[in-house]
Amino acid sequence: MIYLSEILTFLQSPYANALYRDVVQVLITISPIVLTYILLIIFAPLWVNYVQSKFFLKTKTVLLEIRLPKETMKSPLAMELFLTSLHQTGGEGTWYDKYWDGKTRPWYSLEMVSIEGQIKFYIWTRVSQKSFTESSLYAQFPGIEIHEVEDYARSVKYDPKEMKMFACQFKLVKEDAYPIKTYIDYALDTDPKEELKVDPLAPLIEFLGSVGFNQQVWYQIIIRAHKKEQAKPGHWWKKTDAWKDSAQKIVDQMMQRDPKTKIAGKKDPVSGRVIPPTLSKGEQETIAAIERSLTKIAFDVGIRGVYIAKKDFFDGANIGGIMASFKQFASESLNGIRPDDARYSRIFNYPWQDWRNMRYNKQMSIALDAYKRRMFFYNPYIEQSFVFNAEELATIFHFPGQVAAAPNLYRVPSKKGQAPSNLPI
Repeated sequence: MIYLSEILTFLQSPYANALYRDVVQVLITISPIVLTYILLIIFAPLWVNYVQSKFFLKTKTVLLEIRLPKETMKSPLAMELFLTSLHQTGGEGTWYDKYWDGKTRPWYSLEMVSIEGQIKFYIWTRVSQKSFTESSLYAQFPGIEIHEVEDYARSVKYDPKEMKMFACQFKLVKEDAYPIKTYIDYALDTDPKEELKVDPLAPLIEFLGSVGFNQQVWYQIIIRAHKKEQAKPGHWWKKTDAWKDSAQKIVDQMMQRDPKTKIAGKKDPVSGRVIPPTLSKGEQETIAAIERSLTKIAFDVGIRGVYIAKKDFFDGANIGGIMASFKQFASESLNGIRPDDARYSRIFNYPWQDWRNMRYNKQMSIALDAYKRRMFFYNPYIEQSFVFNAEELATIFHFPGQVAAAPNLYRVPSKKGQAPSNLPI
């Protein structure tokens, strides 16, 4: 047993002094490395934010309005093929591009808007992506018209003395790995007759068409290509796809499958045989939906909704309309989309929680600015995104057919065609 007196005697000995000197010398030697590491942790994000801000300021953007033909017979599969073409990971391929020039892969904003009941579809993108976006759209929807227009959101200024506003951000009910109910579940991939279609987007289109005078409702779906960007547990230098990892884990658990051996079922302790799992029909459908989801190209996604109106025309019922916009895509066994109570849509129940609506007005100003900037993945508005595949995206954003008969959904009166070749000169 070592006594305190013995410890004190050792500390006063020449050996202890030599040990102190060695420790101090080591600390002095490694201090530049430690200090450099600490500075990198602190200043690297600030530097990336700086160079990205410079890059964004130099990047020109454009808003494209898509005007639909009188008859839209394409199923959402056509939109899925178009969205697949937007899955672009270029622009940040090297560390120099990403961390010195501040370049990022392109992102897009898919927007459904009602301005006093007039329904419009928009796509916001970089000017450098304009021609590619237009050609990809025309390839799938030959009868549409695409026009470069002024940004409708830029003209709106939030003044709480003259107008009222509600904004919310949406999130998933479950993990990203669980897909929502898609157009394939509604049998729209088989191109049924128009009168037999059940389009899940129709209720949202009807709601947009019901918006009254001096009122606007905006939906913004911001997307970018999903990449392996999460550090692998235990191997920080390796990147993994958390979305696929989570999906595979869920399937393995439901199948009672060993992730290493890939053998499904439990081992009988007596006979040693593996007993296959007994799955209900609902479990089988869930596994099939997840596995189908993994075969599609994935996107990082953020969704916002905004309702803004003159004070005398503000209709509180439209708040419920926005918050319930995506309920038809939900399924008990799969996933759903619901408002995120932590972002913008927080309600203050008592006057002392928000004196003269100062906090609420601040939230609305931020929400409007974020919408105008179309920012979701980068500063100044980095939000919690989720993962959708192209099939899910095409379900919540596509061009409806005649089944969505909202009178205020503007359509091009007639198709444009080439002149006959036998006209007289």
